[in-house]
Amino acid sequence: MTATVTERIDRIKDIVCEHLELEPEDVTETSNFHDDHAADSLALIDVLAALEKEFGVEISQEQFARIVDVRSAYEVVAESAGW
Repeated sequence: MTATVTERIDRIKDIVCEHLELEPEDVTETSNFHDDHAADSLALIDVLAALEKEFGVEISQEQFARIVDVRSAYEVVAESAGW
């Protein structure tokens, strides 16, 4: 991974931790927001809104459904941003 990709993943992880009220050491790129962290849909909508604002993208309902962990959040944001 390039430094830019790593920085973006780290920023996404920061947003997730902030909105799901999790400690960074408890979240991995593949830990499932719902299954591993008991995130509800309202909290995930907050994450979505923060991602859209942070990266200047619009994420569709279909794309939102794919966001289940930090890695998939990065992939959806990257597709939306054209990275």
